[in-house]
Amino acid sequence: MPGSQASAIETSDADTPAVAPRSLSRTEKAAVIVRLLLNEGADIPLEELPDSLQEQLTHQLGRMGLVDRVTLGAVAQEFADALDSVGLSFPHGLAGALDAVNGKIAPATAARLRKVAGVRQVGDPWQRLREVPTEDLALMAQAESTEIAAVMLSKLETAKAAQLLGHLPGPVARRITYAVSKTANVTPEAVERIGWSLAAQLDQRPSLAFKDGPGARVGAILNQSAATTRDGLLTALDEEDTEFANTVRKSLFVFAHLPDRILPRDVPAVFREIEQPTWITAMAGAKTNDDQAAVDFLLSNISSRMADNLREEIGERGKVKQQEAEEAMSVIISAIQNLQEQGAIALIEADEDEE
Repeated sequence: MPGSQASAIETSDADTPAVAPRSLSRTEKAAVIVRLLLNEGADIPLEELPDSLQEQLTHQLGRMGLVDRVTLGAVAQEFADALDSVGLSFPHGLAGALDAVNGKIAPATAARLRKVAGVRQVGDPWQRLREVPTEDLALMAQAESTEIAAVMLSKLETAKAAQLLGHLPGPVARRITYAVSKTANVTPEAVERIGWSLAAQLDQRPSLAFKDGPGARVGAILNQSAATTRDGLLTALDEEDTEFANTVRKSLFVFAHLPDRILPRDVPAVFREIEQPTWITAMAGAKTNDDQAAVDFLLSNISSRMADNLREEIGERGKVKQQEAEEAMSVIISAIQNLQEQGAIALIEADEDEE
């Protein structure tokens, strides 16, 4: 009968024993969660775990075998409940705390805390060294052994490594380049130790009040000064300290330097950035041979129609006061430097052998 059949089915379901989840240890549960997340395509930064935990987790993954759906569901639910109950998580121990505030406290303070507490640094020291100016890396390379410098050279990007060699004396650069051939058997652990040793030197350097050197700061000021003031101060600096005066000259970037600092293909982009009245004022006020050469360079690298129109307007502009011309030239230089900072154009580096 239909009624008795339904009753039999209900009795059969009631008598079926429920499947209980397996009892797993915390390590086994961690392995289940990691495997589940990896299967779902999650990017888990396991490399940030201590080496011992990475090793333990890998061994546990290899021992797990099959896990039934009931156990998987129970572990996943427990993990989700644990996450829901967390209000705020703090790093464990001084090592975790230092990692949490990395980049927020002074590097020297962080290095001192790690040294006092005996905490091993984490991360990639070479990434920080790659951000150091090439000139500073050259000084570090000369202070270290040839073998250490060869490792440093090998860990830099190709372009920066080439720049580093260019800042080294010829004999030193040749010795370091040859020493690269001896680095075939260097272990990753040794490279990491060398990296942290070099990075520690950066932490030991005192914090500086000024980002740029004295010559660059004076050069930036003189860039915005009147030509007569600039020439007079450079003459006075020559009398006091010729070497410093030459350093300042290398930091200068004025209107007369445009042919040597701007690529011809970038001239149209520079013209689009600056209003035409400013160009006319600057060009009409170009009095020295160097300034006039800059005008000729600019006009020769734009369309002939535009150049002819500018020449006509320059002629109609008439005489321009020196102060007005210099102010217009400063506006042009500032606009060019902004374009460089934005990556829109690339300036030609000043010749280190000049002056």
